[in-house]
Amino acid sequence: METALLKATSKRQVVFLAMHLLLWAAGSEAIRYSMPEETESSYLVANLAKDLGLKVGELATRGAQIHHKGNKELLQLDVKTGNLLLYEKLDREVLCGVTEPCVLHFQLLLENPVQFFQTDLQLTDINDHSPAFQDVEMLLKIPESAQPGTVFPLKTAQDLDIGSNAVQNYTISPNLNFHVVTQNRGDGRKYPELVLDRALDREEQPELSLTLTALDGGAPPRSGTTTVRIEVVDINDNAPQFVQPLYEVQVPENSPLDSLVVTVSARDLDAGTYGSVAYSLFQGDGASQPFVIDEIRGEIRLKQTLDFETTQYYNMEIIASDSGGFSGKCNVAVEVMDVNDNSPELTIRTLTSSVPENALETVVAVFSVSDPDSGDNGKMVCSIQNDLPFLLKPTLKNFYTLVTDGPLDRESRAEYNITITVTDLGTPRLKTQHNITVQVSDVNDNAPAFSQASYTMYVPENNSPALHIGTVRATDSDSGANAQLTYSLLPPHDPHLALASLVSINADNGQLFALRALDYEALQAFEFRVGAADRGSPALSSQALVRVLVLDANDNAPFVLYPLQNASAPCTELLPRAAEPGYLLTKVVAVDRDSGQNAWLSFQLLKATEPGLFGVWPHNGEVRTARLLSERDAPRHRLLLLVKDNGEPPQSASVTLHVLLVDGFSQPYLPPPEVARQPAQPDALTLYLVIALASVSSLFLFSLLLFVALRLCRRTRPASLPGGSVPEGRFLGQLLDVSGAGTLSHSYQYEVCLAGDSGAENPDNTA
Repeated sequence: METALLKATSKRQVVFLAMHLLLWAAGSEAIRYSMPEETESSYLVANLAKDLGLKVGELATRGAQIHHKGNKELLQLDVKTGNLLLYEKLDREVLCGVTEPCVLHFQLLLENPVQFFQTDLQLTDINDHSPAFQDVEMLLKIPESAQPGTVFPLKTAQDLDIGSNAVQNYTISPNLNFHVVTQNRGDGRKYPELVLDRALDREEQPELSLTLTALDGGAPPRSGTTTVRIEVVDINDNAPQFVQPLYEVQVPENSPLDSLVVTVSARDLDAGTYGSVAYSLFQGDGASQPFVIDEIRGEIRLKQTLDFETTQYYNMEIIASDSGGFSGKCNVAVEVMDVNDNSPELTIRTLTSSVPENALETVVAVFSVSDPDSGDNGKMVCSIQNDLPFLLKPTLKNFYTLVTDGPLDRESRAEYNITITVTDLGTPRLKTQHNITVQVSDVNDNAPAFSQASYTMYVPENNSPALHIGTVRATDSDSGANAQLTYSLLPPHDPHLALASLVSINADNGQLFALRALDYEALQAFEFRVGAADRGSPALSSQALVRVLVLDANDNAPFVLYPLQNASAPCTELLPRAAEPGYLLTKVVAVDRDSGQNAWLSFQLLKATEPGLFGVWPHNGEVRTARLLSERDAPRHRLLLLVKDNGEPPQSASVTLHVLLVDGFSQPYLPPPEVARQPAQPDALTLYLVIALASVSSLFLFSLLLFVALRLCRRTRPASLPGGSVPEGRFLGQLLDVSGAGTLSHSYQYEVCLAGDSGAENPDNTA
């Protein structure tokens, strides 16, 4: 049959048309072989590989398969040698019946790539069947008045062979009254007629018994016999005659049993008993006829179901006999009309259950379709669902390939259920469906994807080693090894960042660990990139940014910058006795290396020589007088201050201040005896502070020069200070902020150190 593709809005359809005779593979005619029937099995038909021009072993590598309609294994292909062998004895009469020539159609299917070849095997007939009569005896009633030359029909013998091996001649046993003439029908078949040679005499011989022999044309010929019994009856002048010699009728194959096929009619001009006619089914083509005739009315009815696919034509001979022994004959030709009573058949030849998702036009299945009906009833439409990425392609004759129509995506759909529907064009339409499940196998076409483009993780400083600080997560929409991920640290962009000593990553689950304790004061934050790679081939990977922030812990105590606590000589602050309440004595300056609230400092006065005289502002560390000074207040005071941060737990540091009460800024003070014996050493930090302040205020420079001038004058004439005498000694001048507002409006500071071995007073360290 010829194949065409019909497209509709709802389905892709492929219609079988008639007379598709070309090969899909090469466009050449089918390779035809011939052999006699009943050949022994394993007989070498031909070397198929050689005839097709294929190399030795190519049939095996391409998965060659031989197929015949009905899936019955008649031939066997040796894929190693290419020999086409007979699998079993073939009986032409069983396979083809009376059809001539008897040609068996085979299809050779090759894979990788898919290719088809048409192979035909013609079975030639051998004389393996003898003629056989339907009845072992036939009865003829001949009136004694029959004239010589009268012809009497005889039943034919059946021979399943065809051509010259069929029945060729009939003979009768030697006798004086009859001989047999072999006649030819229009279809080439032979039938016998009995010819009367000499008049019969019932009184002399009322009955004769002859042997009829049928001979075929085989070498040697085969024969079959039957007995012809002849009864001589009294005279009957007229034989029955049918209205028409041939009745042609068409009967649908689905006609019910006992349905009327045709009514035959014969007339006899005689009267009485010789004029009554009885009908009988005299001769048929086969041993068993599906018809029966009413001997009175001549109605031929159906006694067995008809099957167009088995037998399409029936030829019968009907005899009308009167009671006097005369008879007439007519032929009835019954044509069985095909109805759409067979659903299409679909046979899967090869099937691939798994298809890679990146494969293009991959053959998923090869199948054949057939319908034993004829005409439009045997034409078929093949289709699949319209919303699938698959396509049906016609190949050789009734073969189709199911191929992928574009790339597949396993991540979108991993399985397809394909329904192949084969519908004929008969009325009503019959269809057959076959379901195929196709799995889409994964290829590594998706890179891992992190759940976030960047991650921020927090680590408290002073953490324990191997602390889990966070997890990065990536997913891969592939499956199997293509979805198994391995995490890794990527080289940092900063060459000075020793990433391998800071963090590590679990390659299986993406957990990040801090390898050592981190110090916020040394490293507050760092960032790096992590990678996730799958185990596909080739492997795909992706990256994500990880930023690690070190959280500050309160691990540093406040550090006092001023006044210095590690100086060789304690710093003494001068306080005029005339200072007003709120007078700024000094300001404690401290810092904390921590951050945030851990670096928020507060100041507190823990202990004082004179409670209530001084106060400390808690937020800025300013030490101020709380009241007016009186003569009863001691000239020396010692203050103990606490500097505390706001961490948890809080850290603190203490600072000690020495305060000397003076009447104006010209009064020196005596250091403690243990300090007086030590040589005066300049304090570098204080000196730097004084230099910085001196560069800011020109007024400060002017005051300092005035102070030096006054000290030089006092060396020439010693004078007693008010309130008592002071031994001679070396005075070191240092600057101190004595402003009530905390700024250096009065740019004077005195630090008086008593040198026990010196009797002269010299100005020193003036800045």
